[in-house]
Amino acid sequence: MSANQKKIGLITTTSLVVGNMIGAGIFLLPASLGKYGSISLLGWLFTATGALILAKIFSNLSKIIINKSGGPYRYSKEGFGDFIGFLVAWGYWISCWISNSAIAIAIIGALSFFFPILETNSVLAAAIGLCFIWFFTWINTKGVKTSGKVQVVTTILKLLPLVFIILVGAFFFSLDNFPDFNLTDDSNFATFPVVAALTLYAFLGIESASIPAENVKNPGKIVPKATMLGTIITTCVYIFGTIVLFGILPTDILQNSAAPFAEAGEIIGGKYTGYFVAAGAAISGIGALNGWILIVAQIPMAAAKDKMFPRIFKKENKNGAPVLGLIIGSILSSVVMLMNFSEGLVDQFTFMVNLTVLTCLVPYLFVSAAYIIILIEKKVHLNSFLKTFVLGLLGFSYSVWAIYGSGADVVFYGFLLLLLGIPFYALMQWNKSKDK
Repeated sequence: MSANQKKIGLITTTSLVVGNMIGAGIFLLPASLGKYGSISLLGWLFTATGALILAKIFSNLSKIIINKSGGPYRYSKEGFGDFIGFLVAWGYWISCWISNSAIAIAIIGALSFFFPILETNSVLAAAIGLCFIWFFTWINTKGVKTSGKVQVVTTILKLLPLVFIILVGAFFFSLDNFPDFNLTDDSNFATFPVVAALTLYAFLGIESASIPAENVKNPGKIVPKATMLGTIITTCVYIFGTIVLFGILPTDILQNSAAPFAEAGEIIGGKYTGYFVAAGAAISGIGALNGWILIVAQIPMAAAKDKMFPRIFKKENKNGAPVLGLIIGSILSSVVMLMNFSEGLVDQFTFMVNLTVLTCLVPYLFVSAAYIIILIEKKVHLNSFLKTFVLGLLGFSYSVWAIYGSGADVVFYGFLLLLLGIPFYALMQWNKSKDK
């Protein structure tokens, strides 16, 4: 197989974006949003707008910095230099292996619909979570082409029940079920940021296509297309899915539902349709885990090639997979999952998700600012300075708002994790000086 045959095309790259953005969480999120009322749809629209702005920034950058892996790390380094590039890689890498542990827990939660014992037997649940993490680690050692095929299949399978609910559920839609605009005792002004913040995690992964760019066929064309197409598909699924659920399930049922899409499926087609949707939630999490395990090794590999991470992270096997990076990332994911398992699925999932949001939003912030700098330095902005500046400023402003909206505790612990990377950076600079 030639080097080009080992690379992935538009369908696989788009599946990576969609698959990484749509995890098991979306199957639960409408229930959380239903507690606030239909104002949550404005939260979706606001967050989706921010996501599309960021997707456009990543798309444009992937046309300028071609055939270089690393996505957020690469763009931040190009704009601000080694130190900021390292911090972005460090933070993003942390967000990946924390996220993978959270995704494994979400898969267990989805499977508990079929196997209730998983809710009470923590040892069994932990064992199954570990099995998923290490199975997909093994899949990713087979190379990007193989993991990409898995990603396409799981993305199709996760979209089927969601699209089914959206299309068929429209015939069961009733305005009588639609929740009031604001069900809280707070003002609209106070409630809106809360519901918008709830939807943040659902859009993480916009950048997925840009990270393995060196493994993509014709990355200058495919990466930007996959980034925008994947984000648009995901946005449509999120917004239309929530609207349909609001119209199918009465508000009191929606608010207390552990599986709102599955319950909507039961209303549409009976219990077997509910099982079909619940299976989709599990598959959704499985697909997201596969995609993020791919990413968890690609970021440090890109940094290692620039001597910003230890050289072991760039070691590849015969399939071109950064095998040691995969193993290290999955060990860390496994440890986090096991350390927190006694706290209960919901509490640990929430904590890890919050940290993931912060350590992923910081890269978005730097990439948005780097976008303006890179276009000026490469003189690409000459005919469209206003467009360049406005797009970068909007992406930066949204990222700042999103960081603020993630809460004081999350910001504190997230930035603490970033600061812990500074001694590591100093060590890498010392190693670089010895190599000269």
